[in-house]
Amino acid sequence: MIKYIGSKRTLLPVLCEIVEQRKARSFVDLFSGTSRVGHAMKARGLQVQANDHNAYAAALARCYVQSDRERVAADAEALIRELNALPGAPGYFTQTFCEQSRFFQPFNGARVDAIRDAIAAKGLEPELESVLLVALMEAADRVDSTTGIQMAYLKQWAPRSARPLELRLPAILSAVPSGACSAHRLDALEAAEVLEGDVFYLDPPYNGHRYLNNYHIWESLVLWDRPEVYGVARKRVDCRARRSPFNSRQSARIAMQTLIRQIRAQWLIVSFNNESFFSRAEMEEMLATRGPVEVLEHDFRRYVGATIGIHGPTGAKVGTVSHLRNKEYIYIVG
Repeated sequence: MIKYIGSKRTLLPVLCEIVEQRKARSFVDLFSGTSRVGHAMKARGLQVQANDHNAYAAALARCYVQSDRERVAADAEALIRELNALPGAPGYFTQTFCEQSRFFQPFNGARVDAIRDAIAAKGLEPELESVLLVALMEAADRVDSTTGIQMAYLKQWAPRSARPLELRLPAILSAVPSGACSAHRLDALEAAEVLEGDVFYLDPPYNGHRYLNNYHIWESLVLWDRPEVYGVARKRVDCRARRSPFNSRQSARIAMQTLIRQIRAQWLIVSFNNESFFSRAEMEEMLATRGPVEVLEHDFRRYVGATIGIHGPTGAKVGTVSHLRNKEYIYIVG
């Protein structure tokens, strides 16, 4: 899966154990991101519903949660062989993310352009198209030149950027007997009104850092809408307007309280860390309105950009990182 700030890879064993102990059969991930958590739950036989308001995350969910290997793998493998054989054809992606910026080397950008245009021309059904889009997203992620977020690129090319882009079949799972899994692209508050499950999992934004800004290239790659861009990072212009209430200290509390009240589930699991708008005590107080709250605490390393340090546009180091480790809290209610 793609590099992702806030990934729950290291917490998966704990999350899976929590769900398995409760003998749940269905699981709703309201802020699915890369769908790493939903994918793990489907692998354990749960019926999973994954939701995220960003288009790239919805594509990841259709691939890793909704799609079943029996339905799409054979066609996807054949198409991946075809797409891997295409020569590069420089276009919007190359111009924007390889020439106006340095996220990818131009020869790989040209391959992205050619492959994405070919996918768009095929008019595929949504699940198969999403599998191919995820294959392309992950292929590009393996040859990028960033620290893992797309707010900036490295001053010198990352060694991996010199490798040729190659599509691989994503790790699609087989269907589960507990019921068909699904992917949704809704605002979290809207999704909470229509989705139901034994377990609801919440991993909302912790603070003002927006995932759309951090992964705007994947949004443009999936939508393929060739938007106007701005700034050194060539972000989509709608990054300025598309805001979540969870990214504002003023609105996050009301949004979280509303979610907690609306969710229809026997159990609620919430991931939050100590860099968030809410302290542990504040989160426990909000969640206690649903029932007893258990809290598990885990220490983890911050994303690689924190290790590298703070640099200005010229590449000079301009600040000192305050800390290199965080605490992740898992709240269990019900």
